[in-house]
Amino acid sequence: MRLMAFRNLSEPGGPEFSEAQVKALAATYEIADAEVEGGVRPGVAADRWPSPFATEQDARDANGGALPPDLSVIAKARTTTQPFPWWILNYFTAYSEGGPDYIHALLTGYADPAPAGAEVPDGMYYNAAFPGHAIAMSPPLQDDLLTYETAADGASVPPTVDQYSRDVSAFLMWIAEPHLVDRKETGFKVMAFLFLFTVILYLVKRRLWAKVEH
Repeated sequence: MRLMAFRNLSEPGGPEFSEAQVKALAATYEIADAEVEGGVRPGVAADRWPSPFATEQDARDANGGALPPDLSVIAKARTTTQPFPWWILNYFTAYSEGGPDYIHALLTGYADPAPAGAEVPDGMYYNAAFPGHAIAMSPPLQDDLLTYETAADGASVPPTVDQYSRDVSAFLMWIAEPHLVDRKETGFKVMAFLFLFTVILYLVKRRLWAKVEH
């Protein structure tokens, strides 16, 4: 996630971490810096999110030869185009179709063993959502990886792959478009204003020209 800095985690609409939480999280990472002794230093809030791999070759070696994509805008890169007029609904729901849905489907689409008749090369994994159904990335999630805090009303969130995938999809959509909701809310207000302004202009025109013979 090369385009995201740790400090972005404190912005409204996202995880909304406190400043102390952001600093504590950033400090758990080592950042390469040629200007400091030893070449590395603890991360700070202004640093970009570091890659988990030291080099591109390390990334390929860990993923069956495939280079993992940068996830900063992956939710936008995997969007789909809906025909008119269905895409208009997005302006009212603030929902961006395609990207989050695809990510969720990908994360939950692994199957082991693969369905009968599916051919999966050695070192690859079957995934129902991935084009060709053979993906180099191993399943990144599994049930009970972490637990959620119980809400004040006693409600609990299941620690399942499906729930983790929903959270990851929502987070990646926020990273790709951190101001999506604000932008669409502003757009709706502008459209409402233009509609009202058009009605007022029409009524003024009717009044001014009412006594003029045509």
